[in-house]
Amino acid sequence: MAMADVTVRGAGIFGLSIAWLCARHGAQVQVVDPYGAGAGSSGGLVGALAPHVPENWNAKKQFQLESLLMAENFWEEVEATGGVSPGYGRTGRLQPINDDRTLELARLREQTARELWKDAAEWRVCEAASLGPWVPPSATGYVIHDTLSARMHPRRACSALVSALAVMGVEVQQEAPDQGKVVHAKGYAGLLELNEAFGKTIGGGVKGQAALLRFHEGEVPQLYADGLHIIPHADGTLAIGSTSEREFEDGKATDSQLDDVIERARAAVPVLHGAEVIERWAGVRPRAKSRAPMLGAWPGRDGHYIANGGFKIGFGMAPKAAHVMADLLLEGKDSIPEGFRVEDNL
Repeated sequence: MAMADVTVRGAGIFGLSIAWLCARHGAQVQVVDPYGAGAGSSGGLVGALAPHVPENWNAKKQFQLESLLMAENFWEEVEATGGVSPGYGRTGRLQPINDDRTLELARLREQTARELWKDAAEWRVCEAASLGPWVPPSATGYVIHDTLSARMHPRRACSALVSALAVMGVEVQQEAPDQGKVVHAKGYAGLLELNEAFGKTIGGGVKGQAALLRFHEGEVPQLYADGLHIIPHADGTLAIGSTSEREFEDGKATDSQLDDVIERARAAVPVLHGAEVIERWAGVRPRAKSRAPMLGAWPGRDGHYIANGGFKIGFGMAPKAAHVMADLLLEGKDSIPEGFRVEDNL
């Protein structure tokens, strides 16, 4: 076998996406993960690809916007190559507006969305009654409807990337020596290793719990109500998430906090009452100190790179992050935005 140009350590969404882009550009790639693809937080259920609010614009929001707009082509190519659907759909999102202050802010954001999102997507205030039965109850009678949000099934997305990579001759291996440039994309465990390597806290984990229900509503928008993401998937299931727990003992155990999430979702969307819960899930999402994804060269370690800290928006950021990292690894082109560098966390 030919020597690898790039070794990717970690088969979560960042690692698999970077490996895919590098392989697509003709590089010899190997992916190494002792636990297999999507074994960490990337193997979850929710898959809400939702934008930040269109105001107080910064590099992180611009990066996310560009990534969300790249997503459709990115996932179409993955599916066309490997034959496995990631469950992607740009179906939009509805959010109830429950007080006059929020209604005023939402109407102001209509204008900023036109300025910032241009013609790529819309953020609209709509009468809830005009949108049909799939709409969350709203105290004011109005909801926010954005057309930028999309959904996917995280676990299926990882499987789609694994299948596409296999067609390109790249398999996820449990063990292999470093070859070529090495990308460390190991999620929460990787951040703990980086903390030890640098002798300071540059990242950590936030536990999230989610549930999967048997419920089929068709191609309808995702909902964001009472702080919960409610995502109708293409396969006849619906995901609800999630908690944000800074303190935890077992990152993979579900508990009464998930029961509360399910009940809140049913209160926010009464049509969910009676829907069977078919899976309960928990995992620890990697969060960098800067709260932005951490991308770039590992300071003081030649030939080694870091791609971590996707936190709650890793799947939405992955297409753009993969392009940036592939450019850096294969062409030496550095287009990492302000706030995303490893040094920003030191």
